[in-house]
Amino acid sequence: MKIADICKKKKSLSFEIFPPKRTEDLENIDETLSVLCECDPDFISVTFGAGGSSNCNRTIELAKKIKNEYHVEPVVHLTCLHYNKSEIDEFARILTQEGIQNVLALRGDRNPDIPEKDDFKHASDLIRYLKPKSDFCFLGACYPECHPESDGKISEMKHLKAKVDAGAEVLLSQLFFDNEQFFRFVEDCRIAGIGVPVIPGIMPVINARQIKRMVTMCGASFPERFQRIIHKYEDNKEALFDAGMSYALSQIIDLLVSDIDGIHLYTMNNPLVARKICDGIRHII
Repeated sequence: MKIADICKKKKSLSFEIFPPKRTEDLENIDETLSVLCECDPDFISVTFGAGGSSNCNRTIELAKKIKNEYHVEPVVHLTCLHYNKSEIDEFARILTQEGIQNVLALRGDRNPDIPEKDDFKHASDLIRYLKPKSDFCFLGACYPECHPESDGKISEMKHLKAKVDAGAEVLLSQLFFDNEQFFRFVEDCRIAGIGVPVIPGIMPVINARQIKRMVTMCGASFPERFQRIIHKYEDNKEALFDAGMSYALSQIIDLLVSDIDGIHLYTMNNPLVARKICDGIRHII
């Protein structure tokens, strides 16, 4: 089923997972998938790295497992910065062959060790290229606090509108810790004429190592309450886990009562995180 059709009917619940680095370790992800599927998600997205066919194979194998063994709709991430049109065509052919209907179109992160190709500079280029020749439902990424490479909010909205105009039917947000930032972002989207569902992405902070990476990865700001939690518990692993989970749950509940389009949880392949979140919102969503 296409994610855009799901979003027309209900608030969606979804998760992101990533493939193990080795294909032979795919079997070890069953524990995580079993827990996620107990939560009855509407879809599970599978990340896709730069670097050739092995990344593609692991992503597709995991997406097939989700679809065929767990009977949940997979969304395959597809990056384009390091691939040419013929490579993208081959990826699209395989996805179609495997019955995968939903694609999260991404530019992909820059990597000095992997050469960039000239065919696709933006995710909107990828959507525009594949839309006429495929039957995928395209999802797009969005950044409530602007992409780290962005020139500002006006430029950000221009690029996001181009992505939607190219054919993105649902937007998944990068993680954030301040719900007010997300609410303002959705308002800005509507003012800019972006009317598609905007699903907030939440990642519980469960260890101190995550924090620095989050800032560099997505430019998320930390509200004062969140900073106090980190400062108080950063040297106590168990306490930080509990406090981080509580903060994420409070974020999610606030979002759900504010009539948003769903919740997308970045699980980091941690089944305990998924279980605690699901237990906390089971009767709410």
